[in-house]
Amino acid sequence: MALAHHLGFPHDGYDRELNKAQEAFCKGELDEAGLRAIGRDRRASHWQLQMVPEFTEDQDFALSWEQLFEEVEEAKALGHALKPVVIGPLTYLWLGKAKGGDFDKLDLVDRLLPLYDQVFNRLAAQGVEWVQIDEPILVLDLPQEWKNAYERVYNILQRAPLKKLIATYFGSLEENLGLAANLPVDGLHIDQVRAPEQYLTILDRLPAYKILSLGLGNGPHISAGAQEKALQHVAERLGERLWVAAA
Repeated sequence: MALAHHLGFPHDGYDRELNKAQEAFCKGELDEAGLRAIGRDRRASHWQLQMVPEFTEDQDFALSWEQLFEEVEEAKALGHALKPVVIGPLTYLWLGKAKGGDFDKLDLVDRLLPLYDQVFNRLAAQGVEWVQIDEPILVLDLPQEWKNAYERVYNILQRAPLKKLIATYFGSLEENLGLAANLPVDGLHIDQVRAPEQYLTILDRLPAYKILSLGLGNGPHISAGAQEKALQHVAERLGERLWVAAA
């Protein structure tokens, strides 16, 4: 049986909250069904950050926003199963701007990763089992050095005692499909609305221990009948390793 979960919710305070959360660990909401998410609104401005971060060559990173952890405690007190959502470190750097010099933003990743390790370990200490890491730039034609960084970054992040779901959306993984499928994480979310055929290849590439999450919904690229057929096919292959969410 497929597990229904949420990728993150839109809300009126999105811009305001994101401005407070410079490190892009952002706010979401809960509801009553499936695996709940504390996350950010993916739909605002086509996953572009509302406030584009600026980085200097000697950039330091620090966690100064506690709302994520407070909301986890509130959700736990209400008896919810939850899945916090954070923007992935490589997407965060890709979307930022280099300021005050000509340098490679990718060089900052080793300074940023300890922050993620800190967040993941705090969430684990709060009893969180799953965290969703949004990496939508995996649907882009990335330079080879950024592709190479993915495996190294997630080999480092896998040490944190949490199960991790990488989320991609608004397009097909295409040439990055093998890369995404084989990252050392516990699950992968793909867009079944805008890229309805990619699940066929992913089914053959996905390691046997991983969850596959499908983003479902209405769209010009797939009919309801085709979507239902795809869902049935994946369910037969994966069983309880199938998750579904609204795209």
